[in-house]
Amino acid sequence: MQIYFLCTGNSCRSQMAEGFAKQYAPSNWIIKSAGVEQHGLNNIAVKVMAERGIDISANTSDLINNDYLQSSDYVITLCGDAKDKCPMTPASVKKEHWPLNDPAQATGSNDQILNVFRTTRDDIDNLVYDLINKIK
Repeated sequence: MQIYFLCTGNSCRSQMAEGFAKQYAPSNWIIKSAGVEQHGLNNIAVKVMAERGIDISANTSDLINNDYLQSSDYVITLCGDAKDKCPMTPASVKKEHWPLNDPAQATGSNDQILNVFRTTRDDIDNLVYDLINKIK
């Protein structure tokens, strides 16, 4: 099984989805994330994932790899930008779209921003958990 999580900059949402999927999926599944752009790994995303015991600090912000995309079993877009800009895939690739707001756009105090990241993290956790259990 090969899964690809895509968002705009591969800095927050897709990184969190990759982290949860690697925790929940069988070890022989191949799971990656990428973006239509590279924004670098978001430090707050790293922090809120660490709160859940998942270390994504060594992840890199990657551009979509067309070969990996074309050979994936599932492609999950986590924002409208990625959905709109995702290259065409063969009919064999199952696609899902999770329209999640970008926590990196949150404003307010540090605590308010952290809470937005935590809410997004928890939403992604539930979505990934359900996806993995549906596929298994």
